[in-house]
Amino acid sequence: MEERKLQELTELLDSKQYTRLRQFLGEMNDADAAALMEELKEEALVKVFRILPKDLAADVFSYLQVESQQLIITSLSDREAANVIDNLMADDAVDLLEEMPANVVDKLLENARPDTRQAINHLLRYPEDSAGSIMTVEYVALKENDTVAQAIERIRTVGLDSETINICYVLDAKRRLVGTVALRYLLLSQEDEVIGDIMHENVISINTLMDQEQVAAQFKKYDFTAMPVVDNEERLVGIITVDDIVDIMEEEATEDMEKMAAIVPSDKPYMRTSVGETYRKRIPWLLLLMISATFTGAIISSFEEALSVYAALIAFIPMLMDTGGNAGGQASVTIIRGLSLGEIEYRDVPRVIWKEIRVALLCGFTLAAANFAKLMLFDRVGLYVSLTVCLTLVAAVIMAMLVGCLLPVGAKRLGFDPAVMASPFITTIVDALSLIVYFRVASAVLGI
Repeated sequence: MEERKLQELTELLDSKQYTRLRQFLGEMNDADAAALMEELKEEALVKVFRILPKDLAADVFSYLQVESQQLIITSLSDREAANVIDNLMADDAVDLLEEMPANVVDKLLENARPDTRQAINHLLRYPEDSAGSIMTVEYVALKENDTVAQAIERIRTVGLDSETINICYVLDAKRRLVGTVALRYLLLSQEDEVIGDIMHENVISINTLMDQEQVAAQFKKYDFTAMPVVDNEERLVGIITVDDIVDIMEEEATEDMEKMAAIVPSDKPYMRTSVGETYRKRIPWLLLLMISATFTGAIISSFEEALSVYAALIAFIPMLMDTGGNAGGQASVTIIRGLSLGEIEYRDVPRVIWKEIRVALLCGFTLAAANFAKLMLFDRVGLYVSLTVCLTLVAAVIMAMLVGCLLPVGAKRLGFDPAVMASPFITTIVDALSLIVYFRVASAVLGI
């Protein structure tokens, strides 16, 4: 289906049937039209965008990838580019400008309408990843002493330029947020009723400096489609809508996954990231982990004489290290998820440790029992070697799970992202600890 539509779009463009091309894209959903245009070559993409009507072009533009947006903006004249910015929602315009070179941003703002420039500068002053930086200033604000008729008239005036009109925000004389009223209540109320009498006064709002991850948690908690953003004096300065939250959740999840895999986070899609960029994102952690892994080699070297006496012990080193790393990884992922969702607080650390110890004991002894049977029945390595391996296995699992739960909690307490303390980092630590315990147990049990 998509290939057929792309072929039709290409044919209309090649045959210069621009009126039909506008109609063809105009009949599609804006997001679908943007996805289809993304499949075009760069020159064709810019050409199609120029052909679109101004209002449709702005709607489609907000759904394009950042790279495509930059290509279009830099291909247009200063006036044409400013027109695009003027027709974007303020938060979408800010997202674009943050990715553009400073000289391009200056030109765009210089040619933009004064109200657009003011709204963008207002959003740009907030810290990155804060509620203020992702909010939009296009919303419907009503006065508490307005009548329903006046409110509906205002919605008709500013509604087209607002992010949403489903919820309207009621302000007092000092622009402080005092309530909300849903559009459906306005439509069902008498025209002479006063907004202050029908509004919902128990308003849940977000501070401009709240981190975007916490904002997403608020949306999940209250199941809202939009939330107001207020400053420290409770004055309404913008709103955040659920479509922004979906983007944030995807961004945060991707960032956590990359950190858990020991990759420097990237804001570009994989297919749009060059080999050089991918290399630069991965090599720092690989170097760090490689250097830290040399401690494992040093530990093995220090017990080289003992290993020469009981060479059979060497065969079980990979199994012990892998099992410990897997156990630590399981614990860390569970704890990191709990910290991210707010299910685990610092005061819960004693309960977390106690729970992980019990889980580790159950897992450790189960694995040890299964491994002991295998060693005795199939490998036939002897009772003492089997005991050495199995006791180490229990200790390795316990240590791994404790490290896996304590490192993320400690990172969170120190203000770092818990995802940094995920599998690769934990595995390196657990590998070293497992080897130390292994050789100490071997010395005690086998007398080497």
